Amino acid sequence: MSNPKNRSVPPAERLGDSEHLAVLGYQDSFDRSMSLWANFALGFTYLSPLVGVYSLFAVAMAAGGPPSIFWIFIVGSGQMLVALVFGEVVSQYPIHGGIYPWTRRLWGRRYAWMAAWVYIWAMIVTITAVAQFGSGFLASLFNIELTRGATLGLSVALLLVALFLNFTGTKTLAKVARIGLAAELVGVIAVGLYLIIFQRKQGFGIFFDSMGVQGSGSYGAAFLGAALAGLFLFYGFEACGDVAEEVADPARRIPKAMVMTIVVGGISALFSFAGYVMAAPDLAAIVAGRDTDPIPAILESSLGVVGAKVFLLIAITAFLSCVLSLQAAASRLIFSFARDGMVPGHRWLAKVSGTAKVPVNALILACSIPLTLCLIIYSGPDTLLTQITSFAVLGIYLAFQSVVLASLRQRMKGWRPAGPFSLGRLGFAINVAALAYGVLAMVLLAWPGNSGVVASDWTVLIGLAVVAGSGLLYLLTAKPDRRSTAPSGDAIEVARRLQAGRPATNQADGPAETPAAHR
Repeated sequence: MSNPKNRSVPPAERLGDSEHLAVLGYQDSFDRSMSLWANFALGFTYLSPLVGVYSLFAVAMAAGGPPSIFWIFIVGSGQMLVALVFGEVVSQYPIHGGIYPWTRRLWGRRYAWMAAWVYIWAMIVTITAVAQFGSGFLASLFNIELTRGATLGLSVALLLVALFLNFTGTKTLAKVARIGLAAELVGVIAVGLYLIIFQRKQGFGIFFDSMGVQGSGSYGAAFLGAALAGLFLFYGFEACGDVAEEVADPARRIPKAMVMTIVVGGISALFSFAGYVMAAPDLAAIVAGRDTDPIPAILESSLGVVGAKVFLLIAITAFLSCVLSLQAAASRLIFSFARDGMVPGHRWLAKVSGTAKVPVNALILACSIPLTLCLIIYSGPDTLLTQITSFAVLGIYLAFQSVVLASLRQRMKGWRPAGPFSLGRLGFAINVAALAYGVLAMVLLAWPGNSGVVASDWTVLIGLAVVAGSGLLYLLTAKPDRRSTAPSGDAIEVARRLQAGRPATNQADGPAETPAAHR
């Protein structure tokens, strides 16, 4: 037996970024200026624990009481499994686009089209939800009563400001993202620690006290009802892979950035959530559902009027950065679809502005649909925002699990991920565990309500059925998958080429179609 120390490094470990892309059938045509830290910052800003905790703190507390904080541990652990699977995939396929090209290369064109279609709509609804929740901070900053009309107007303002900034180009996007990262770290970790250490009004035992949210029923059901507190937090790490061709050494750095996003995001969310609970002057009112926007009052009682205003500015910066990043990500995915002729109006959506070099029409679409949804929320029931937020999270989890399932399918066919980041023998077990976690999460998100109103109780599944059904109908009638000649279903073949260091054919002309491309 040979000594492990004397074994030569496999070809896949020695490939440079351009050589790795060549094996995948692409030319290296982007500026690889993004470092590990910058890639992590992108994912962390997208994940945005400040936005996530603020958005659903009151909902989680009313549903599950203080113990709902444990969903941060549960979901963080589950999403870490998903991130590890993603890490192996992006390490073999460090190419632009994330979920769309990953599912395409792991399974096929039609499968990838459906996964990306659902993901696009989930992102658009998430943009809407973040803008709606951010309106509360804007209202508090300017002492505006948070009526339905004010929520609509302020949400529209956030969307339009983000659109204007996105129009100015990628450099502005990068600057705002860096500022948003700093705002997040101050707003969640520093403020959270301050509240826990200096403004504590409840002891740590409060996190084991349901405070009667279960009524006469079982607390288990109430706790499950608070799952959204964690499920809404832990996505955004996949954005690290969306810009793979702009990252130096992406096959190694992006998996690390994904893991860092989960770990730092989870710790930040814990500090933030715990700080709000422990510093709340009237926790009972929050748990009882009488105070539906408690965080501004908690901050003012703990930080004073001036301190609360400073925090509000920090929070608004984080919300704006989150909306900006979501708009940009959604527009790039829409653009990539349109460039391949995969959506209606693809020629219009595939246009890029000549000066700022951004997909301007895709950006307009990524803003105009959320604007329309804001109008629907304005005229709908009070629970509609929470319901569409649940749909958005369900759609994103479904898209995530499409990657996990496709990865597991390839492993069962003999695929051994060939990128530098590898889980080794644990890969199969982690893949299975990630899929099991994802199925459980989707069941929790899709579980109908109990109000007795069918349209309200089944909103999440109805929304998913409409989105998936319309996408499937278009896929089967228009057959957009036939317009694209990019490679698909080639995970095993690419792994072999990476190990051999052998490039794909016709790479000078762009992506090469594999002979046995699956649909």
